[in-house]
Amino acid sequence: RKIGEKHKEAPVVVCSLGDACITEGEVSEAFQMAALKQLPIIYLVQDNEWDISAHASEIRSGDASEYIKGFPGIKAMKVNGTNFLKCYETMEDAIRYVRKERKPVLVHAKVPLLNHHTSGVRKEWYRDDLDEHMQYDPYPFFRKQLEDLGIKKSELDNREEDARLLVDDHYDKALKAEDPSPQDLFTHDFAPTPIIEEKGERAPKGKEKAVMVDSALFAVQELMEQHDECLLYGQDVGHRLGGVFREAATLAQKFGKDRVFNTPIQEAFIVGSTVGMSAVGLKPIVEVQFADYIWPGLNQLFTEVSRSCYLTNGKYPVSMILRVPIGAYGSGGPYHSSSVESVVANIRGIKIAYPSTGADMKGLMKAAYYDPNPVVIFEHKGLYWSKVKGTDAAKTVEPDSDYIIPFGKARIAQETATESFDNGETMTVITYGMGVHWSLNASKKFKGKVEIIDLRTLYPLDTATVFSSVRKHGKCLVVTEEPVNNTFAQSLAARIQENCFEYLDGPVRTIGSENMPAIPLNSTLEAAMIPSTEKVESAMAQMLAE
Repeated sequence: RKIGEKHKEAPVVVCSLGDACITEGEVSEAFQMAALKQLPIIYLVQDNEWDISAHASEIRSGDASEYIKGFPGIKAMKVNGTNFLKCYETMEDAIRYVRKERKPVLVHAKVPLLNHHTSGVRKEWYRDDLDEHMQYDPYPFFRKQLEDLGIKKSELDNREEDARLLVDDHYDKALKAEDPSPQDLFTHDFAPTPIIEEKGERAPKGKEKAVMVDSALFAVQELMEQHDECLLYGQDVGHRLGGVFREAATLAQKFGKDRVFNTPIQEAFIVGSTVGMSAVGLKPIVEVQFADYIWPGLNQLFTEVSRSCYLTNGKYPVSMILRVPIGAYGSGGPYHSSSVESVVANIRGIKIAYPSTGADMKGLMKAAYYDPNPVVIFEHKGLYWSKVKGTDAAKTVEPDSDYIIPFGKARIAQETATESFDNGETMTVITYGMGVHWSLNASKKFKGKVEIIDLRTLYPLDTATVFSSVRKHGKCLVVTEEPVNNTFAQSLAARIQENCFEYLDGPVRTIGSENMPAIPLNSTLEAAMIPSTEKVESAMAQMLAE
């Protein structure tokens, strides 16, 4: 809407893709949403009938103009892509239609493949239709059209020579350009964030404690009240339900269906669409309903969202927030209980928050909004409502609307007693999310002997606070809900040992879920699988006795 106000004619989005891409599931997700929302998009499909060495007859049952019939509401136009004038007229018609009707169009252009797909895969190795395709070279056909329109051959020759000289000049400049400095490798992984210190009142007086899900809800509500460009969308977040955990309750009613809306079950679209939203100045807050459902969206998160700032030299960071309810409790079973932070932590170019309290949830949500970079927020389902025994500490007084926590600043959730420290009887626990509450409850048996560091953000990581605590106490336990093997927690333990070795009284230990493929549905097996207060307590007792 804002873009339209700046232009005399209504804006149109043009998306260009090869016909081989039509078989991608993510293209179907894009078509589905365009048809559902009747978006003003032109999909320009260039169809040369080849993938690399795979021909259309081997890899698809129909072309783009046939495939698009499965998406009612998207108009299809077909054109001979070798005829420039016809292409020009068709695109004029498409743009005119989209501007007037505000509906999507697919333009299917049949074109020849005249050259190699890449220099490493020579066309002669697999092509048996080269002579046929060369007959449809659009350039000589276009020259003849121009001559038929009365343009002199000599003028066309001059234009052609001008173009050749221009390309040669640019190519020569590129060859002579200096190579980048090796230090340039380390620039633009993230855009600078303005949030560098904690601000606002964390625990205003006179307020009762609120559950964590409400702190998240009020944070988003305040952001949407203050910023018209803020959007919220995902599965079931709309007006009928407001999220399966009620984490978006009332927001659709307050801000309308254009700003808070449901999407189909298509995580790739949910994540990938934030790139375009961010590019036009919007700030999308999107949700993957369960951490187990994030896998279809990882391609977009890894390939597009996380790399945009780096690959554009800082020009186009993707400013978005991805909310991910995570973790096991209450027999959610293998498809609703997973912890996936280690996989996401291996995607460079995104920031990751994992709050354990309502106050931290609100402060980190605000920081994520004002950060120009992509942010993933893991929100433990068992902490949302503090329904799990021993998680009352997740409930906090709701911070004021100006409260904000910078990323990369851990919280000391519990300190040790001076007497225990002086006697050398202390240890530190490094953890996050539900691990904070297992550790707080487990440490009750060792009063004054356990310092607990709540990381709050997994990236950036507050190594200064972590290393300081470990060097102070000499004994360290890392607590996670993930299975330990090859995880963020195990990597953190290795970093601690590498940087604090001379201060340690023993090896850094980790405790997490059992190394099994999935969380069982059965409650007995679920309890056997994941950590607990009792399991953490046992690990603490063993370490303190050493």
